[in-house]
Amino acid sequence: MITAKTTLNLLKTHFGYSSFRPQQESIINDILSGKDVMTIMPTGGGKSICFQLPALALSGTTIVISPLIALMKDQVDSLLANGISASYYNSSQESYIQNETLKKLQAGELKLLYVAPESLQNLIPHFASIKISLIAVDEAHCISSWGHDFRPAYTKLGHLKKQFPNTSIAAFTATADSATQQDIVTQLNIPEAEVHLSSFDRKNLYLEVRPGNNRIDQILKYLDSRPDESGIIYCLSRKSTEKLASKLNSNGFKAKAYHAGLSADERSRIQEDFINDRTPIIAATIAFGMGIDKSNVRWVIHYNLPKNIEGYYQEIGRGGRDGLPADNLLFYSYADVVMLRKFAKGSSNEEYQIAKLERMQQFAEALSCRRIALLNYFGEHFTENCENCDICTSPPNYFDGTVLTKKVCSAVSRLDEQEATGMVIDVLRGAQNAQVLEKGYQNIKTYGTVKDTSWVDLQQYVIQMINQGILEIRFHENGRLVLTPLANKVLFKDKKVQLAILPKLEDKIEEKVITSKAPSNLFQKLRELRLVIAKEEKVPAYIIFSDASLKDMEKKLPKSKADFKQIQGAGKVKTDKYGSRFMGVISRHQA
Repeated sequence: MITAKTTLNLLKTHFGYSSFRPQQESIINDILSGKDVMTIMPTGGGKSICFQLPALALSGTTIVISPLIALMKDQVDSLLANGISASYYNSSQESYIQNETLKKLQAGELKLLYVAPESLQNLIPHFASIKISLIAVDEAHCISSWGHDFRPAYTKLGHLKKQFPNTSIAAFTATADSATQQDIVTQLNIPEAEVHLSSFDRKNLYLEVRPGNNRIDQILKYLDSRPDESGIIYCLSRKSTEKLASKLNSNGFKAKAYHAGLSADERSRIQEDFINDRTPIIAATIAFGMGIDKSNVRWVIHYNLPKNIEGYYQEIGRGGRDGLPADNLLFYSYADVVMLRKFAKGSSNEEYQIAKLERMQQFAEALSCRRIALLNYFGEHFTENCENCDICTSPPNYFDGTVLTKKVCSAVSRLDEQEATGMVIDVLRGAQNAQVLEKGYQNIKTYGTVKDTSWVDLQQYVIQMINQGILEIRFHENGRLVLTPLANKVLFKDKKVQLAILPKLEDKIEEKVITSKAPSNLFQKLRELRLVIAKEEKVPAYIIFSDASLKDMEKKLPKSKADFKQIQGAGKVKTDKYGSRFMGVISRHQA
């Protein structure tokens, strides 16, 4: 029997942590007991450990299905650095490397094997003669057409449960709404899976939205206060990435463009330079980033509006993976909305994509805490202001909107939660159009109760209610509005609601400038040593130690091996390999 003491010992020895993060232990215990699981855990929440640790505890090999070569390489490099036998298999490798991996697999020498979904069928025959301890499906949202990174090869993974009925299947993703979550479970044939929904709240991420005028000038000012920091700027078009990278380089910043129009070798080289801190800034299309495990990205900028909140959330999640503060800046203009609508036009799920885009637009226009809006989108009903977004730090003026909110919620209820926002507004304003009259909605009690408020203003108030988690849009059910548990508190328990006074068109949003605190002298010295070791071992610097680990060294000033083992992320292997060199830097700094 695998005890809690055993799993904690594995956690400390191999990963350098003395305790589990929220949800990790219960997920691991479910896997160790033979259950299928589906886990939604935000980027930086520690989902990899949820399948890597069971791989160590169980006999046999864990198969990890992963969508990108960069992700596989990062994960395997990190595992090897922690003294764990792992490898990966994909179509980019030469045949002799693939054969070496297969020999290790057959000999039982691998605890984890990462494989691309497209290469999986080639490996199935080899699985017959080995013991498979677990099948982990990473980035599982790729299996769903409702998801934002749909990969056709993922849809074939449903056969795995039939082929290996006695092996646990564990699905993991950072971003999935309710429709995508259900689709993952259905397509993987794991209807009895234990579902673990971790909090989507990344408290270390600062959220900010600015008007999209003079974007390049704003970015140059923004970066002036962030020297020596790694960051990503997401753009809608290839041309934008190249133009922006050129502008940054001409202003003294070191940046490269990344997009699908570059050759595979060029993309790989640019990505490697970013991961290894040789290029601190990447201007990229959304083709960049999924699965990159770089922990010290300190800021993410969206040059254009993302097409949905799932994509936005995943992209901002690439910052601050080490738990230290990271800033996120989104530029918003209606021109981006028009362009994204054109992109969606004619697609097989056009209406669904447009609905998701409108929700992204509502987030950008939010007049209440952005974190509340983000968390409520993912079904996490959060009501306390975060104090770490632009709205919380520079709040608008509010009025008591309880009565108005009750009227809106009552209308949604009397329409049996079957109508979209537009119809709800029409009913509240007493519209006499054909759709309202044909359905007999002029006879319900809330018809015309908000007729003195303009259609546009009422729409904005409803958007605020959605962002505050009082109402929810069911995108996969024709965009109908439904009441949340918070709405019931407003209707029946007189919970007060504050709504923001709508700004006039001529009002401008004051630009907020955040200056980064300069890193300490010791932290810089530790970073320099980390870079030297990374070059010696030909791995990214963060694989040696994350920024969070260096900050912990700076705080605790370890003097002995026992002290060093208490550093966050310093397990037995890393303490033995690197401890004396880092403690030497600390000792010389204190002398």
